[in-house]
Amino acid sequence: MEDLVSEAWRGRRVFITGHTGFKGSWLALWLAGLGAEVTGYALPAPTEPSLFEAARVAELIHHVEGDVRDAAAMEAALAAAQPEVVFHLAAQPLVRYSYAEPIETYATNVMGTVHLLDAVRRVESVKAVVCITSDKCYENREWVWPYRENDPMGGYDPYSSSKGAAELVISAYRRSYFESGALIASVRAGNVIGGGDWALDRLVPDLVRALEAGKQPEIRSPNAVRPWQHVLEALGGYLLIAERLLAGDRSAAAGWNFGPADDDTQPVRWIVERMLALWGTTGWIQPEGATLHEAKTLKLDCSKARNELGWRPALSLGDALALVVEWHRTVGNGGDAREMCLSQLRIYQTKFRAGLVEIG
Repeated sequence: MEDLVSEAWRGRRVFITGHTGFKGSWLALWLAGLGAEVTGYALPAPTEPSLFEAARVAELIHHVEGDVRDAAAMEAALAAAQPEVVFHLAAQPLVRYSYAEPIETYATNVMGTVHLLDAVRRVESVKAVVCITSDKCYENREWVWPYRENDPMGGYDPYSSSKGAAELVISAYRRSYFESGALIASVRAGNVIGGGDWALDRLVPDLVRALEAGKQPEIRSPNAVRPWQHVLEALGGYLLIAERLLAGDRSAAAGWNFGPADDDTQPVRWIVERMLALWGTTGWIQPEGATLHEAKTLKLDCSKARNELGWRPALSLGDALALVVEWHRTVGNGGDAREMCLSQLRIYQTKFRAGLVEIG
């Protein structure tokens, strides 16, 4: 497989929307470490605390505060940066929040994508665009088979359907406006986990908050199955796709799944018990009462990325959870968040080269 620490990024101008979020902060740190000239465009960090603030990401990049719902402001920032590569991560990323704020969810996830792609039409420096959507973009039929890139888009809840709609926008813009010029791909990752995620209503951050407070975690859906993966697995796939697009590979201008190995997709219960054991404690509770609809089973078929890109997961799910616990234990005890990120990035890159070995 191609080495993710590539000279292809040294001095490369990169524009990231949503760089103040959890995944965007990890990506900005990685690209800055590769020598890229990074401009980020986003609202203020969405959580307190946040990885963006804790890892001092703004010191390493050009930070522009703005909203993807503001088409003119985003186009101005894009034009000023004159990037060669765009990573579009800005989103309203939470299923349960989307029930409370559907208009915000659609405005950000659908029209934000429209605004970005329409701006790219007029910024000629852009050669490659990687739009990040979600594993939830597929019409979920609650079956045991994993979803492939050519399965229908859909979504039960506002968040999931907004991501399905964003995929339709990306496909329409690609075919209508980008037969020549910039190459555009969409990427659909699993449920990413990693150090520095403090979002509400996400399993692993909720677990961390409860464990740090010495409380028993409350688990809504212990039997739900999701394609959990470390954030660096997804980002490594995004970088690989961007490199293919920059090289002019038109076959890469398509939709791509990046998820865990087929035999490493686990239910919530497994995640909870494994993480509690790593933390050195036991015990969780399931609250009573009705909950909002969330998919029970969701798996991704990543054979296209394996066969056509040579991409594969480098971390087992157990390894990924161990890294999460190490990150939060270390930072919670006064360790430096940026140094922890860079240390774990080096571990990940080493595993990429050396093959699967135990961590910790």
